[in-house]
Amino acid sequence: MTERYGVNYRGNPGQNAGGPYGAGYEETAYEAGYAEGTEEYDAEDYRQDQQEVSSFSKAGILKLGAAFLILVYIVLLLIYTSGSTKPFEEVAGAVEPLLDQESLVRQDAQALKRYYGLNSADYEGVLFYSAEFSISAQEVLLIEVKTDQQVQEVRDAIEERLESRKNTFEGYAPEQAQLIGQAQIQVRGRFLFLAVSPEAETLADAFTKSL
Repeated sequence: MTERYGVNYRGNPGQNAGGPYGAGYEETAYEAGYAEGTEEYDAEDYRQDQQEVSSFSKAGILKLGAAFLILVYIVLLLIYTSGSTKPFEEVAGAVEPLLDQESLVRQDAQALKRYYGLNSADYEGVLFYSAEFSISAQEVLLIEVKTDQQVQEVRDAIEERLESRKNTFEGYAPEQAQLIGQAQIQVRGRFLFLAVSPEAETLADAFTKSL
């Protein structure tokens, strides 16, 4: 009789809820509910863990990116300041022999003042060549400044000169204007270098290697 009642009870949990088998059913339901809640909790924990891992990964990528940018900045800074102790004559001596002496003429302090608005006496050294004929835009300038403040001063003068020359040549000699657009400007420590020439890259490379 007891065995049959137990069968009926499990088959119909609504019957005899208060009987001796009722306690057993309630415990079973509680355990089932607990197990289901545990599964939901575990799933939520997993999602949170995944989000945390993702956050840590993003933070790690950002840190690596920042470290890379700092490294690039340091390398560029070293390149910028390198060669500042080389004698001007040594640097000029590496560039001047490569110049086309048939097309370029060495200019004096008056020409530097007239074309760039700069006083050669203010600097450690100046090497200035420009085309013999005004129809050519070719020009090479090397300056070693005395102070760090003069770097920007000379750089601004160079850019102003190039812009003015480009506007002039665009009207009647576009190929010369294009040559100006491909000019090489290098700043290394206290040295500033400009080359407007078909061989601008070669001259710039010789300048860089001389430092």
